[in-house]
Amino acid sequence: MRLRLALFLLSLPALAQAAAEPPLSSLTLVGPPSIVFKAGRDACDGADVPDASARAFRDATGAVALFGMHYRNRALRGPDLDHLKLDCTVVLDSGEKADPALYDDRSWITATWTEDGARIAALVHHEYQANEHPGRCTAETYEACWYNTITAAASADGGRSFLRTTPPAVAMAAPFRQEVGQGRHRGFFNPSNVFADGRFRYVFVSTTGWDRPGDQEAGVCLFRTATPGDAASWRAWTGTGFTASFPDPYRTKGARAEACKPVAPFPTPVGAVVRHRGTGAFVALFMAKAGDGFAQSGFYWTSSRDLLTWDVPRLLVAGATLYDDPCAAPGGLIAYPSLLDPRAEGRNFDDVGDTAILTYVTLRTEGCTITSDRDLLRRPVAIKVWP
Repeated sequence: MRLRLALFLLSLPALAQAAAEPPLSSLTLVGPPSIVFKAGRDACDGADVPDASARAFRDATGAVALFGMHYRNRALRGPDLDHLKLDCTVVLDSGEKADPALYDDRSWITATWTEDGARIAALVHHEYQANEHPGRCTAETYEACWYNTITAAASADGGRSFLRTTPPAVAMAAPFRQEVGQGRHRGFFNPSNVFADGRFRYVFVSTTGWDRPGDQEAGVCLFRTATPGDAASWRAWTGTGFTASFPDPYRTKGARAEACKPVAPFPTPVGAVVRHRGTGAFVALFMAKAGDGFAQSGFYWTSSRDLLTWDVPRLLVAGATLYDDPCAAPGGLIAYPSLLDPRAEGRNFDDVGDTAILTYVTLRTEGCTITSDRDLLRRPVAIKVWP
């Protein structure tokens, strides 16, 4: 997260597992963007900037809660996706604590799942920013000191508040502890939304990889569980099965993780995955910069029948992203795409029909600096299928 998330560009073989025929024929823009949230107009305080892909669910009353803000976590709420307003109540704060074993430095709610609208399971992108804590990192720079973990939090009141457990509930962690001289950002990052297929719930999670222990390749890994409220139950695809687990290295002695197998063609974190109701095909959105198989920078989409083999990505929105040089983007950047259907049949908005809403964030630049002047936008799209 933060403004320098652009440094998190993953080096994956481009388009390595493309399918011959895409399940869907097109995903196209069919209208202009409109503003959902404007930081300078709608914020409760300086912590209110869109800083993650939008995640939404319907609570037990049918009202909508949408997350995707900063590390003082608040929700946009309303009767439906078309009428959202920021609720100033902080549902999960960040303690900015110096002990990495507490997993309470800076936390973003980045994925949610609920079966009944009352009990909500959340996956949390947790950054231990060691450069902010004296003596915890020799490099003293953000990227070189960044140790990331996916933790869990839970709500019993429909998302009005989230609690962490003691000890912390860790869903995906590197099999080593934060190191004073680590030299680069490491761990697991930026979950997609949680989505269903049969009895399992799935999520894509990115990793920068590591050498021993475990020799993990950088990429985007697919995890699944039958019990999303149990952080320890998530297992990653290894190439042969969903068997890899990544427990808390501070409380699991001698942890040596089985590596997860990155899923192509994703070069960066997956913004969202939804299932098309008419065909059963999955659609994924992500952002990419020009090069390595991508002709232009922007938002791309791809589709799949089995979540492991995806077709050739196609451009949806062109524009400089967080992975581009802000010095060369005087018009600003785009980031954090997601796809939501106001008429979704599921409580967690993980299905779409033939129309949906693209949500994303615009970030204004000043010279070479990415500012906190950001808007959360929505734009209608149409989905067409093969005859």
